[in-house]
Amino acid sequence: MIALSDLLKSKLAALPSKPGVYRYFDKDGELIYVGKAKNLKRRVSSYFNKEQTGKTRLLVSKIADLEYSIVDSESEALLLENTMIKQYKPRYNIMLKDDKTYPWICIKNESFPRVFLTRHKVNDGSDYYGPYPSVRTAHILLDLLTQVYHIRSCRTPLTVPNIEKGKYRVCLDYHIHKCDGPCEGKVSQEAYRNMIGEIREIIKGNMQSVLKALKERMMDHASRMEFEAAQTIKEKYDLLEQYRSRSTVVSQTIHNVEVCSYVDDGDAFYVNFMKVVDGAVIQSHSFEMKRRLEETADELLLLAVTELRQQFDEHAPEIIVPCKLDYPIEDVIFTVPQRGDKMKLLELSHRNAVQYKIDLEKQRSLVDPERHQKKLLSRIQEELHLLEPPVVIECFDNSNFQGDYAVAGMVQFVNGKPNKNAYRHFNIKTVTGPDDYASMKEVVRRRYSRLMEEGKPLPNLILTDGGKGQMEVVRQVIEDELHISIPIAGLVKDDRHRTSEILVGSPPRAVGIRVDSEVFRLLTHIQDEVHRFAIMFHRKKFEKGFMHSELAEIKGIGKATAEKLLLDLKSVKGISEASEERLAEVVGPAKAKIVYEYFQKQLGEKDEA
Repeated sequence: MIALSDLLKSKLAALPSKPGVYRYFDKDGELIYVGKAKNLKRRVSSYFNKEQTGKTRLLVSKIADLEYSIVDSESEALLLENTMIKQYKPRYNIMLKDDKTYPWICIKNESFPRVFLTRHKVNDGSDYYGPYPSVRTAHILLDLLTQVYHIRSCRTPLTVPNIEKGKYRVCLDYHIHKCDGPCEGKVSQEAYRNMIGEIREIIKGNMQSVLKALKERMMDHASRMEFEAAQTIKEKYDLLEQYRSRSTVVSQTIHNVEVCSYVDDGDAFYVNFMKVVDGAVIQSHSFEMKRRLEETADELLLLAVTELRQQFDEHAPEIIVPCKLDYPIEDVIFTVPQRGDKMKLLELSHRNAVQYKIDLEKQRSLVDPERHQKKLLSRIQEELHLLEPPVVIECFDNSNFQGDYAVAGMVQFVNGKPNKNAYRHFNIKTVTGPDDYASMKEVVRRRYSRLMEEGKPLPNLILTDGGKGQMEVVRQVIEDELHISIPIAGLVKDDRHRTSEILVGSPPRAVGIRVDSEVFRLLTHIQDEVHRFAIMFHRKKFEKGFMHSELAEIKGIGKATAEKLLLDLKSVKGISEASEERLAEVVGPAKAKIVYEYFQKQLGEKDEA
């Protein structure tokens, strides 16, 4: 428990049981954290009334003062918290990445507006749409708009009075049919603004209404036999229809929703945000958040949703999310789908978040592999509660065939990468029969007693391909016999032979590492690698033994068939004494007949002798 000052005690006692926003300050008066609460008294008191862990404990230890503001509803608390975080940028709050480097499509606030791509939003009354996940995505839409609508691209400050006075001249764009020439009054301000209105609707995804209006105008011209004007509109209609057909259409019944999903990877939290209008995905944006404290997934998702709606100025009445969110947003329905088109949409968003995470990890490992590996090792250190990063990890695995051909393998990973020069095979010398524990003790003893004799460095972590039993026999050798200190972890498989949990410590205890995290993937990769390495050596030894066994002399019986027979019938003697029906149960009637007749012939020759 944290010792509280009299000031904090008095303020905690006076907290109201109402929704609001609380603020924590350190001893220098600096704002270090802003939070929201449905019940200020219960939420703020929880920081001090129960034992905190990790980063939250560090935050609490630095709190010297607190302030709060009450609001009328939970929704207002959510918005006020978001505003204060952006304004004051407290050290322990999560900040979403600034999207100013992403491209936006701007419709400039001018008499004859320009439409162009920009990375900088200016508060001058112009309209900004986006941000777009890439410049290429934005350019595809912008190129379509300039094909359909011949709007100006020049920066000339056009005004209606100066146009009427003839102060401007058309440029090359007019002559090559890329601009309708508003500078010489060849298109009226009203007609130009009608084009801009349609452009706005297309950018916002309301393609259906624009297509409907174009079709009506086209039919009107055709009815009055103005076929040239009708053909011009038809060309625009076809371009827009072609673009719409290439869009990701999820369902014609979903008209105006937002979708937000996530991938939780410990310290990193990856979010995908999608906008769907008239059944088509018109915007998809992914980004990464970093945990500052022990925030839950729904807390991080709620923060992302609130911030993105403010940033992008989105007002969809429905948001599809993967989990229930505690805080309401005014005039918004949160939907957690279980099936149907909305569930498919959520799955699409989640796939985007997963792909973004994969791409980001690849990019970081390529740009700065050393930094990426150091970060990964630090995360393993934190997850397994080690005293130092596991720069060198060694992992052991045993393999035998009903107690025969017993071998073991050891692999070594340095900085998260396999160091194949240090891989080692072991023939089990002191153990008779299938005793995995005794075999493990032998190879661990041989490995580390030799390293100590030769004065070579020891690993930072030992992994065993097994649970508590394997860990204990390794501990007995390392601590009780050799009197050295090396952390030990065990990788435990479930009934389906998939790694399900990781054990550390003595006595062993499970650590909650997410199975989709990079840490878990690396540790299970090491486990798979040692298993592959041990099995490969065992098979070579078995094949060598098979070549010298009586089974090798039977024509038509190969190593795979012999291995099946030995696994089931335990020995060559057991195979020779089995009936043909029993052999057929193991290898099928054709191979069974060959084996049975061979041993019957051998028996007959012995009787004759």
